[in-house]
Amino acid sequence: MTAPVTIIGAGLGGLTLARVLHVHGIPATVYEAEPSAEARTQGGQLDIHEHNGQLALEAAGLTAAFRAIIHAGGEATRALDQRGKVLLDEPDHGNGGRPEVLRGDLRRVLFDSLPAGTVQWGKKLTGVTALGDGRHELTFMDGSTVRTELLVGADGAWSKVRPLLSDAEPEYVGTTFIETYLYDADERHSAAVGGGAMFALAPGKGIAAHREAGNILHTYVQLNCPAEWIAGIDFTDAAAATARVAAEFDGWAPELTALITDGETAPVPRAIHTLPNRHRWDRVPGVTLLGDAAHLMPPSGEGANLAMLDGAELGQAIAAHPDDLEAALTAYEEAMFPRSESEAADAHRLVALCLNERAPHSLIEFLTG
Repeated sequence: MTAPVTIIGAGLGGLTLARVLHVHGIPATVYEAEPSAEARTQGGQLDIHEHNGQLALEAAGLTAAFRAIIHAGGEATRALDQRGKVLLDEPDHGNGGRPEVLRGDLRRVLFDSLPAGTVQWGKKLTGVTALGDGRHELTFMDGSTVRTELLVGADGAWSKVRPLLSDAEPEYVGTTFIETYLYDADERHSAAVGGGAMFALAPGKGIAAHREAGNILHTYVQLNCPAEWIAGIDFTDAAAATARVAAEFDGWAPELTALITDGETAPVPRAIHTLPNRHRWDRVPGVTLLGDAAHLMPPSGEGANLAMLDGAELGQAIAAHPDDLEAALTAYEEAMFPRSESEAADAHRLVALCLNERAPHSLIEFLTG
């Protein structure tokens, strides 16, 4: 009988893996550092793609549950210049292949599909010891330990499992996103943003906003800047930080800068870090990675989709090789490595299109080409 699978991280990838294993009758336990499912907000809206994220949800038997949480109209796309002139306005006709859902809603669908007790909360991993023969002992901050025959690192950018396989560490790419939320969007900001995603771009900087369910806008300022510049801003002083970021957009249309200055949550910097595009490792018995732990790349709309597809394919590989875990891990990694390399290269190109010297026209040509 297949030994229970140990998954570190209850993000979308880890939960998809646990769900696909459950569908195939294979037990798994997910250890998550957060104290509960409600410990924090789960980020913004995600577009779930036909060729990866939706395939993963199909493998998990959750297509109907996914379709029940789609945010209608969310695929609309608008591009503006810094004066507020609309250069591209594509409505959502409801027939696209990238429907939008809230990350928190999707995580809840996955969590609710698992047997009680599958996710162990408040389990922050502090150490991993190799025991030989593919077995590992995990130590958590609360002092507890667990031994496992199959360890999966689904623990994100700063994975504690990755060092078992690779010396690679995330590196800052020179771009930072700064996010905030605005409420009552229809009454105050709908004219600029439209019904879905809006991009107002210029060389080296941009303001992006995404309309979410509940009359909410999720705004991301995008800046090419040194890490030291961001570190020099005191984000514990929300008003001063907002003013400093808004100053980078002096002279832009007021309906665009209002998406920064009217923010109703404190601005949060998200420095963009990545692993090498061709991040790979030699096969190490009893352990593998998925999602950002395996292939951290710039935000391009693919990260969550890839994490879920990783989880689904790994679960299917384990189910196909129940008595040979190494064969399962080999099959999974051989498919995942080239896929993630290609997607990482595309993600870097997309960020460049948004902020290069021809922005916003470079992005518009990409979207309409």
